[in-house]
Amino acid sequence: MIHAENVTKRYGKLLANDGVNIRVAEGETAVLLGPNGAGKSTIIKSICGLLRFDGLITIGGHGNRSPEAKRLLGYVPEFPSPYPMLTVAEHLEFIAKAYRLAAWNAHAEELLNRFELSDKRNKLGKELSKGMQQKLSVCCALLPEPKAVVFDEPLVGLDPHGIRELKAVMADLKKSGCAMLVSTHMIESVEENWDITYIMIGGRVARSCRRAELEGGESLEEMYFSITEGSADAERGKETL
Repeated sequence: MIHAENVTKRYGKLLANDGVNIRVAEGETAVLLGPNGAGKSTIIKSICGLLRFDGLITIGGHGNRSPEAKRLLGYVPEFPSPYPMLTVAEHLEFIAKAYRLAAWNAHAEELLNRFELSDKRNKLGKELSKGMQQKLSVCCALLPEPKAVVFDEPLVGLDPHGIRELKAVMADLKKSGCAMLVSTHMIESVEENWDITYIMIGGRVARSCRRAELEGGESLEEMYFSITEGSADAERGKETL
């Protein structure tokens, strides 16, 4: 469903992504991990059509900047940016009109209830706390019922109820066949429900691994640190030569 092939992105002389390959099939949850500056945000923004790049990215077989791909893909950014002068309800109405959704009100109401925003429907975007903005961002991304969703640090800023509900929503999405790509530093939050992980270092995918490939009961967190700390040790070794 989400297919990134040999994606390369430069910012001037900085090579942010260097031949990145990522695949997420229907019903799969892929976890994107890596230290700060590894290139995770760049590949996410490229997948979501926010950056120009070299290589190929498709969503459901359609070029990621095409209208067909945009109808299939939902995106929850790390830093939500609601329209300051639209209310919560107006944000959802705007999304419904942009996607030309029919009979969307019941689904919108369900999302507002799940994320405890029903009583905030008349609040302006500028009046919302960071956590409420994040919840609204999730509701807007899920209203069109996308077939693939990209989550960038989705749990940051959420209260315990919001975290619980988002995890439940993600489990429901997985059961429905939705493909999900989740970028996070909170590895423990995805330990229970992932299918494949991509660990990025220095703009490249240092390792991709399916859950069944972990050896001897190794956890995702243990694998992550074995790769990233090993890479850091290797770099320090080069500096001393």
